[in-house]
Amino acid sequence: MTTFKIRSQKFITNDLLASFVVFLVALPLCMGIAIASGVPPALGLLTGMVGGIIVGTVSGSPLQVSGPAAGLAVIVAQLVQEYGIEMLGPVLMLAGLIQLLAGIFKLGQFFRAMSPAVIYGMLAGIGVLIFSSQFHVMVDDKPYTHGFENLLSIPKAIYKGIFPIDGSTHHIAALIGVTTIITLILWEKFKPKRLNLLPGALIAVVLATAIASAMKLPIQYVDVPANLADAIRLPVPADLSRLLQAPLLTEAIAIAFIASAESLLSAVAVDRLHQGPKTDFDRELAAQGLGNMICGVLGALPMTGVIVRSSVNVEAEGKTRLSTILHGVWLLALVVAAPNILKLVPTASLAAILVYTGYKLVSVENIRKLKKYGRFPLAIYFATLLGIIATDLLTGVLIGIFLSVVKLIYKISRLNISLVKHEKRQRMDLYLDGAATFVRLPELATILEQIPRETDLHLHLDKLAYIDHSCLDLFSTWASQQEETGGSLVVEWERLVERYHKPLMSSGRPPVTA
Repeated sequence: MTTFKIRSQKFITNDLLASFVVFLVALPLCMGIAIASGVPPALGLLTGMVGGIIVGTVSGSPLQVSGPAAGLAVIVAQLVQEYGIEMLGPVLMLAGLIQLLAGIFKLGQFFRAMSPAVIYGMLAGIGVLIFSSQFHVMVDDKPYTHGFENLLSIPKAIYKGIFPIDGSTHHIAALIGVTTIITLILWEKFKPKRLNLLPGALIAVVLATAIASAMKLPIQYVDVPANLADAIRLPVPADLSRLLQAPLLTEAIAIAFIASAESLLSAVAVDRLHQGPKTDFDRELAAQGLGNMICGVLGALPMTGVIVRSSVNVEAEGKTRLSTILHGVWLLALVVAAPNILKLVPTASLAAILVYTGYKLVSVENIRKLKKYGRFPLAIYFATLLGIIATDLLTGVLIGIFLSVVKLIYKISRLNISLVKHEKRQRMDLYLDGAATFVRLPELATILEQIPRETDLHLHLDKLAYIDHSCLDLFSTWASQQEETGGSLVVEWERLVERYHKPLMSSGRPPVTA
């Protein structure tokens, strides 16, 4: 009993310390992602609180930390620009409901079934869009609506950041942004081991805030309401009725799908970092859905399980879900007790954190990983990336999924056909390796038509993974015609039919011999 008590006290101590470290990581990211999403910073903080306190309590992945994620900033920004911030809550409520039902009906594993090429391409596309849009915010300028416009106008933003025009303060904001990025990079590279758990993003933002406050720089600062309740935007019946519109339904499905995939993939990564209880994916999906429904009611940002915060939680020796819950409590306490502190933070500094985050999302290492598997995964990666930049997040992901399906169809329809002739006997051997489907039916039929009628054809099934009805019927019809002219088809018909009913199953019987 005493041992259990000591162990429990140690866990509580570890969780308390870990929760504070996660809180320090989450604070600037919650506000920065909100700004990147085109909404007030308070909405990002609300999502962080819900992700910690509520989702942390019921999640299926105890050490995973949920909150606003950079991966959804792009789709939220597009939603707000096109339909207004008042539709964010209703769309998020519907997305959360989809996630909740998917978890209840045990569909958690389904959302993990996405090609790595699509995932990496999606992250890179999101990274490019975040980098290009927040580059403009970093100089206290407004980002453009379209991704390509933001990319092409980066030289213009650089010019504004170096040469002030008409008495503007773009150059001052740019200096704060560059200072933030340099501090972040230097801290991550040279931080003392004793301070290893202190996040570089927090150090960079604190330094930029101190400089801006001490010099009273005339730049834009974070706008946080004195009363958190003022940031809450409850949905009204008129907005809820608009959810019947097809475009908004599509937005809800897109948020649900991307948030679910990101959360569950993050949970898989977290499971690899610790030896504790592993993730219940259906419960985690349902918990994410509940959290997003609550965020929708509050008019806050969508949430996902976030690998950056979760990995910090594990590294800081968090042991139970208490560390996740408490990080949400600290966010709430800060916003309620000292909102004026947050108003000192320069917007350019938070945007700089997102610029660096976007750069990191375009990982060259991911491209190297895909290159090992050939050209097609790379093609899927770049098609997804360019699709996201040229159109939108959902369309880009769908392009990647479509190409993945095309690749799958090609792979499962692959069939190597080898016909061996015997000069001194009226016999041929046909070897099939792969899947005999209707896709390869013309080629198979052409080969059979070239075989002389009086020939005995021995069909070998050892490497045949699957045969569909069309090819099965082809062999049956051909065998009947061959018998009429003195030839035959020598095959174990039971094994052949077995390949139709039980694809990719290996039979233990010996190969057909003459």
